[in-house]
Amino acid sequence: MLFIFYWKADEVFFLIMAKLSTHLPVKDKIELGKSIKIAPFRKHVRKTAPHKHNKYLEIIYLSGGSGFHSIDSFEYPINPPLIHIVRQEQVHYWQLESEPEGFVVILKRDFVEKSLDKELKSLIEKISRQPGFRVDNHESLEKFFKLLVEENSIEEEYSFPVVEGLLKALLAKILRVSIPLTPSTADDSVGLFKSFLHLLEEDNGLKRKVSYYADLLAVSPQNLNAVSRTSASKSASGVIAEFVMAESKRLLLYTDKTVSEIAFSLEFSDSSHFVKHFKKTTGTTPQLFRTANR
Repeated sequence: MLFIFYWKADEVFFLIMAKLSTHLPVKDKIELGKSIKIAPFRKHVRKTAPHKHNKYLEIIYLSGGSGFHSIDSFEYPINPPLIHIVRQEQVHYWQLESEPEGFVVILKRDFVEKSLDKELKSLIEKISRQPGFRVDNHESLEKFFKLLVEENSIEEEYSFPVVEGLLKALLAKILRVSIPLTPSTADDSVGLFKSFLHLLEEDNGLKRKVSYYADLLAVSPQNLNAVSRTSASKSASGVIAEFVMAESKRLLLYTDKTVSEIAFSLEFSDSSHFVKHFKKTTGTTPQLFRTANR
C-alpha cells in the first residue's frame, strides 16, 4: 500500500525521490543463488538513504531501538516490539536514534514459487498487504525467528521443508498476535484521513469510488476530498488511485492471478481498460511489469 503524508519540506524531497525510482539505489542483501535469508538486524545500521530492494520482500522485526522508518514517504515511529513490511517496489529508509534489536527475513519470489504450500503463499500475500504490525506477544515470535536463523544456516536434504514450515508458523503467529499499523493522528481531520487509509488497507477489495468510502465514514465526498487535500495534497480519488496502482503491482508481483482477474478485482470494466490505465501510469503494460520484476 502507498501512504502519502506531508510533514515538512524534506519529506517532499523524499516523495519526489520515490517517484523517480529509477534513480534510486537498489540494494541486494541476499547471497547470489539464495531465495531466503533470516538474520539478526544489523546493530550498526542507524541511518540510510532512500532505496529500493532487488526483487524481494523484507519482513523486519524490531524488539529494540528508537527513531523512525520511512516507507513510501510515510514515517513510522519505532516503538518496539513491532514488525515492518517492505515490498520490492517500495522506497524506504531508516533514521534510528538508538541501537536496534531484532531480525530480518528476506524472501525472494523463487522461494514462493518453489513452495507447494498454498496456505503459506496465502499468508505471504496477507502479510504483504500491510505496512507493518504492532506486536502483542513478542516472546513467542522471537523463538520462531531464532529457530529460522538456526535452520536456514543448515544445508541438508530436508532443510527447505523445515524452513518452509517454520516460516509458515511465523507468519501465522504474526497475524495471530499482532495488530496492523495505521498512521497516527493528531486532530480530527487527520483522524478522518487515517480512517480513510485504514479502509483502503482492509482485505475486502479496493473500491474506486470516493462516494463509497465517504458513505462508510459518514461524511460527504466533498468533505473527504478536503481532508485528503489537507493531509496528502491530493484529492481522495487521487489517493485511491495510488492505492489501486500499488495493489495492482503487488498482485502482479506476488500472486499468479491473470491480468483479467486483477482487473476484475480492482473494479475495472474490462482488462483492456486496466491495461491502458496501468500503461498510462507506469509507462509499461502489466504483463511486461510482471516479467521485468519477477
